Amino acid sequence: MSDIDKVEQDRARLASVQGKPLLTRLGMYTRLSGPGWLQSAITLGGGSLAGALYIGVIGGYDMLWLQPLMMILGVIMLSAIAYVTLSTGEKPFQAINKHVNPVLGWGWLIAAMIANLVWAMPQFSLGTSAIQQNLGLNIPDELCAVFLFVVAGVVIWFYDAGGWGIKLFEILLKILVALIVLAFFGVVFALASRGQLEWGKVFAGFIPDFSLLSESTDSLKPFIADSSNPAFWETAVVDSQVARMIAAAATAVGINMTFLLPYSMLRKGWDKTFRGMATFDLSTGLFVPFLLATSCVVIAAASQFHAQAPGIDDTTTAADLPASARGDLDKAAEANDPEGFKLVADARTAHEEAIGNKADALLKSLGSQEALDEQLEADPNLGMGSAPVDAYNQFVEANTNTADKQLAYMLIQRDAGDLALSLENVTGSKAIAQYVFGLGVLGMAISTIIILMLINGFTFTEALGVKTSGTMHRVGSYLPAFTGAFGFLFLWGSDESRFWLAVPTSQIGMILLPVAYITFFLMMNNTKLMGESKLKGGKAWAANIVMVAAIIAATYGCVKTLLSKTMNIPGTEQSVQPFLIGGAIGFVALVLLAQVVRAIKKPA
Repeated sequence: MSDIDKVEQDRARLASVQGKPLLTRLGMYTRLSGPGWLQSAITLGGGSLAGALYIGVIGGYDMLWLQPLMMILGVIMLSAIAYVTLSTGEKPFQAINKHVNPVLGWGWLIAAMIANLVWAMPQFSLGTSAIQQNLGLNIPDELCAVFLFVVAGVVIWFYDAGGWGIKLFEILLKILVALIVLAFFGVVFALASRGQLEWGKVFAGFIPDFSLLSESTDSLKPFIADSSNPAFWETAVVDSQVARMIAAAATAVGINMTFLLPYSMLRKGWDKTFRGMATFDLSTGLFVPFLLATSCVVIAAASQFHAQAPGIDDTTTAADLPASARGDLDKAAEANDPEGFKLVADARTAHEEAIGNKADALLKSLGSQEALDEQLEADPNLGMGSAPVDAYNQFVEANTNTADKQLAYMLIQRDAGDLALSLENVTGSKAIAQYVFGLGVLGMAISTIIILMLINGFTFTEALGVKTSGTMHRVGSYLPAFTGAFGFLFLWGSDESRFWLAVPTSQIGMILLPVAYITFFLMMNNTKLMGESKLKGGKAWAANIVMVAAIIAATYGCVKTLLSKTMNIPGTEQSVQPFLIGGAIGFVALVLLAQVVRAIKKPA
């Protein structure tokens, strides 16, 4: 059966159930669904997992509302671009350039392409971590990258085969999404079966609480009140909360997702007849799996980590804390006595530099790194003692208390391996905990890589002005696979950065998201583009109100991210804030300039 015949058959099926009972219509919609599941496959990736894990750790059950709310706003804007595309039959990129603003059109395309190329890196990192840490397979990074590349590449090849290939592609992704949801649902079921969940707090957590943007969650307030410097810790906790909330919100709907939906619908041959089907598809294929999977991760993380500092009591010293907790603890000590902290910190730095210089000299005299390593193992201070380091630790100890240490421990960054290990007692088996989480995380990574490749094929062909299929689509599709694999192996593949990389990448995505949302709003209200399909009266008011709400939320996240000074260029202390702000100002200036030029050229 040709693609045209298939579309006509689907159109006839939709017509045949009009006026039929709801369950009959829903059954047909489910059979014909597809693009919504593609959206689900990309949003259930490393960013969503990291975002859900981090807000569960920092906010507990109180932040369960965040990701579903942002997804609802995302579905609203995705429904808008779906309505525009199916009503006009035009490719969105071309429609934006022609009817709205070419700078917005190209900005949307380039932003989506950049997101694809960059986002692929943490997916390869995430997948490799799942294989090595959760599944316990002793496989080198290079082979893990090859495995992920080949699996994603084969699936993408099916899609470009058209017809049967697209159908098989969608079936495979539905299976992946189902496995992801079941893996994390199983974890929550295990927690519930052991009575480790407070269901009242869980359900209350779905009620939005915007006060968390400016104050710490209630469960941390007692620790903050008992700390040596409540003002410092309140600021530290709120800053951490807001950063995690923005990252989690950004992963709900990314700008590259907004590019995928309309083109995947056009590729299936959908038109005006499928507008109701599109909304159903987004609600079931995107929102429901996202809600279940992310909520389960938040619940699991909250139950295992939030407001918990096991083993940290009055006998715990600063030196006893894990290295990952020392950063915040040391900052608390500095806040209590800045001058004293500078003295001991400078002395420790000078001591470390002296050891480094002596090690360099020894390496020359010994002639081999192995010989130097033996000496360092026997005496890390190379005969220079540890007095400056001891003085530093004693200073931190004297200027902090038990509550400080507990808060520092609570703010440690966690990853999927930590959560899986923490669930060992819940599942009754370390192997089960690791395998369940490992399969879920691996499924997330693979499905996201696949969809990133698919989207990039669309952006690549649109940029070149060629058809969105065939050889050029495949070439564009494989670019994220290359940047993801090689970027992971040679740029951002260190153990320290693998899981955490998803958060700054998400923040960059949040900066770009308002570009898409504002563009879709302008398209929905463009009379020349929409013609008779433009909404009128109450429907227009309702649609515009919810779209403006989505734009405000995305813009708030964008501004908060631009004002953040926490993101640095990888491997350096250089903040990326000046570059991001400069780029945003430059982009707005170009949009306004293009609008002026269009107004001048517009015939009277």
